[in-house]
Amino acid sequence: MTLQPTPAGTPRPAGPAAPRPLPLWASVLLAVAAGAGLLLALPPYGLWWLAPLGVGLLAVAAHRRRLRGGLGTGFLAGLVLFVPLLDWTRIAAGWLPWLLLSVAQAGYLGLLGLACAWLSPLTDRVRWLWPLSSGLLWVLQESLRDRAPFGGFPWGRLAFSQGEAPALRLAVWGGAPLVTFAVGAAGGAVAALLWRSWRRGPRRTVLGLPVLGLPVLGPAVVLAVLVAGPLLVPTATTSGPSTRVAIVQGNVPRLGLDFNAQRAAVLDNHVRATEDLARKVAAGSLPRPDLVIWPENSSDIDPLRNPDAAQAIAGAADAVGVPILVGTVLRTDVPGEIYNAALLWRPVTGPDLEQTYTKRHPVPFAEYMPLRSIARKVTDKADLVQNMLSGKRPGVIRTPVATIGDVICFEVAYDGIVRDTVTGGAQILTVQTNNATFNEAEARQQLAMVQLRAVEHGRDALMVSTVGVSAFARTDGRVEGATGFDVDAVVLRDMHLDGPRTLATRLGLRPEMIMAGLAVLVLLAALPLRRRTRRDVTAPETD
Repeated sequence: MTLQPTPAGTPRPAGPAAPRPLPLWASVLLAVAAGAGLLLALPPYGLWWLAPLGVGLLAVAAHRRRLRGGLGTGFLAGLVLFVPLLDWTRIAAGWLPWLLLSVAQAGYLGLLGLACAWLSPLTDRVRWLWPLSSGLLWVLQESLRDRAPFGGFPWGRLAFSQGEAPALRLAVWGGAPLVTFAVGAAGGAVAALLWRSWRRGPRRTVLGLPVLGLPVLGPAVVLAVLVAGPLLVPTATTSGPSTRVAIVQGNVPRLGLDFNAQRAAVLDNHVRATEDLARKVAAGSLPRPDLVIWPENSSDIDPLRNPDAAQAIAGAADAVGVPILVGTVLRTDVPGEIYNAALLWRPVTGPDLEQTYTKRHPVPFAEYMPLRSIARKVTDKADLVQNMLSGKRPGVIRTPVATIGDVICFEVAYDGIVRDTVTGGAQILTVQTNNATFNEAEARQQLAMVQLRAVEHGRDALMVSTVGVSAFARTDGRVEGATGFDVDAVVLRDMHLDGPRTLATRLGLRPEMIMAGLAVLVLLAALPLRRRTRRDVTAPETD
């Protein structure tokens, strides 16, 4: 075939029209709605069913946009999600660190939106890939956000929105990453449905009614299976012995940062509540516990260096007659260097130094200050942060009645830190936390993580806070004995010991790593299509 030159003045035939995204204004509105849906799915709102919808709206908003447009829509959705979600950080750190953290977290959703835009040629060609790719991309995004920078900040994961949803049961197979994948894939099915419904063109009808074809029926079936199917997944059951545990929420005189100035009062509150429990046990109005758990910072006075604090804790332990797991701060010989620790205090014999856990993952900018000289320019509270040192061993504490898997505060959000306690022999899971510098919303977000961990590892779990919310969580995710916020309370429950190791515990990081690797492969698979699409659109037609 010989190519003939186009005569002068003859208009060049147009190439194939490029696939068009939604109008910009529509993508912006959908991104805002996506962020709002993801926010409302999380505690304290708990509208879990909005999580797949939020994922789907973001996928549609970014679909077929240029890469910078996808980045922008994802970033906008991230701001709508994280700025209000992390509002509780403002209470302790001020408004500028709160906004900086929110913007940093929103950046990860920006990268997710960019990835959705990048995959558009692939999902246009193979529509059934939309649920799969969406689930994989969310797992990849969360795996990055959970680790960087400074060890990551895994707040607001899709999995943590599913405390009351069927998808929570999937944690027993693959932990939080598998729950996130299921929610993300359901969101991809929503995206396929929404994009299909907006396409123009004739539709088949029977007696004037539209007929659902495979492009609609397929995503609808996938969505139904992903949302309702997990109800068929069995959670772990425990048939062994049990032990009675009391959690003591002593409360603080005043909420806020100055709770640190009330150290003696906070310790006295927990001693008083424990001694009151002992009196009720002696009177027969309450059963005797086998173990008492105090929260993080229940004794910010180091009882190994302060005789008055040691005497107060010893008095409480002797009164109740059982060991107390005390959340305390242990000082070092270096001024300003401390450990956030859990210390087992036995009646009569006192502290058991062999059964001590020191927090492995201190929170950057809150419990230690990286880049302190720069941080001083951001907030005048930078020098209020001491240098908290990291522990080296998992939180496995052996008491006379049970082996405890203990983590402190935000550590419950990190998959590996919790799992290490179970592989180390933990029979029950405990989360010691202090929410006095935050608010009830943060406490309920944390409790949702405890629910997931109980299901994931097949271990009864508890969370005990200085001010609330404190509660127990069963291996099927049920919450029992939840306290109020900013009140004092003591709650007793029987906790089952042991139970079979779940598949999630045995597999560890493998499901997340496999899904993250598959996400990278899917992103690479779109590269030839993007090149071909760009070449087809720009190339002139020839005879």
